[in-house]
Amino acid sequence: MIPEFTKEQLASLHIENSKPLVICDVDEVVVHFTRSFEGFLRQRHLWLETASLALAGNIRNTTNNEAISAETVSQLIDEFFMECTRNLHPIDGAVESLLEIGKSTNVVMLTNLPHFAKSDRTENLKDLGITYPVITNSGPKGPAIKHLANQTTGPVVFVDDSAGFVQSANDHAPHVKIVHFLQDERLARHTPYFDFVSLRTHSWDLAKPHILDLISC
Repeated sequence: MIPEFTKEQLASLHIENSKPLVICDVDEVVVHFTRSFEGFLRQRHLWLETASLALAGNIRNTTNNEAISAETVSQLIDEFFMECTRNLHPIDGAVESLLEIGKSTNVVMLTNLPHFAKSDRTENLKDLGITYPVITNSGPKGPAIKHLANQTTGPVVFVDDSAGFVQSANDHAPHVKIVHFLQDERLARHTPYFDFVSLRTHSWDLAKPHILDLISC
């Protein structure tokens, strides 16, 4: 099910139905989330253990190394997006790659973060030179991807770091080609391999030509 706030954004979105479509995540694909979040935590005398993909249970106090509560983790995530979304730094090659891809392609940024941060996310991307539409979502991305893919007759590519969102995309829109982008090796080592993924990579130097090949088919 697509959240109501996301439905409203999708309803106002125009996609040229004869052009290919690239649906791209933002955190850990275009901008550094983990690196920035770790800096945010250090200011609060906390640190992130990367022994698994979960945030809950892996954010620890620097004084006694005890994990903070799941409720506090949720509060911290909201605070991070409220304070830091506007000024996140780009991953190497992401901006240049997306600008080149967008010359012949519809590009939509599909990002899961609190809806209150949409404006900051949009402005942050604009500061980096990316002016493609931004759609904020919560929960699985598959339903929104299916909706977007149905708007075009051209090839569709989805780029994301999350194993859950990658699986959701394949479940709801199996014809969509998927690039599993995992730039942080500490987290990539915990992420399963999927045989339906077109490319698994940590680099836009590899992702960009692969995506251009997919959308030219």
